[in-house]
Amino acid sequence: MKKLILSSNHVPRHVAIIMDGNRRFAQQLGLDPVEGYKRGKEKLEEVLSWCQELGIRVLTVYAFSMENFRRRPEEVKAILALIKEGLEELAEEDRVYKYKVRVRVLGQRNLLPPDVKEVAERIEKLTEGHDQYFFNIAIAYGGREEIITAIKRICTDCIEGKISPEDIDEETVTQYLYTKGMPDPDLILRTSGEERISNFLLWQLAYSELYFADVYWPGLTKLDFLRAIRSYQLRQRRFGK
Repeated sequence: MKKLILSSNHVPRHVAIIMDGNRRFAQQLGLDPVEGYKRGKEKLEEVLSWCQELGIRVLTVYAFSMENFRRRPEEVKAILALIKEGLEELAEEDRVYKYKVRVRVLGQRNLLPPDVKEVAERIEKLTEGHDQYFFNIAIAYGGREEIITAIKRICTDCIEGKISPEDIDEETVTQYLYTKGMPDPDLILRTSGEERISNFLLWQLAYSELYFADVYWPGLTKLDFLRAIRSYQLRQRRFGK
């Protein structure tokens, strides 16, 4: 692999990834679409290791969007089964406990099958005391839905007298989001060559750097990932951050 030198300064604290291109990767190789998602799951395990190597403390991935529910039922079932499998593996993964990785699931859990919801809640409970690294998995997630949910909760608390409308500001809204307590993403990486955000972390990305990689998610290499980090570092230096 070609060597790429990164600065020890300006390493992003929080990287968020739109893992796009699983189906097209499989199609390109003449494989069943589900095989693309399996390869994507394996790639995510690699990326977790890369983040730890670089000292990236927070990783958030877009695993299953609200729009994904519109796909063929058998495909939805297969993807959710892979997500469940991945969560179960995380619950048994030694490095989750060795490196104190806190796992959180972001999204509308009421839309998930009971078995997936149960595993999500179990991994969160097992890791709730961890505070060195943070791995957030967006499942049944939509950025607009997250904001609407926050607005509804704020309205309820206003009616109940817990907060005053006059006191609502950006920090207030932030405290009602799924990502409460986390820093906003420094860098958002999307694979597949598509250059759009697709309803991901709409509130949180206000000041994030965006990087679009022209490679399908399962085909992402460590060099591709390092190039994204390097691009972020060059932008930070250029703006004197």
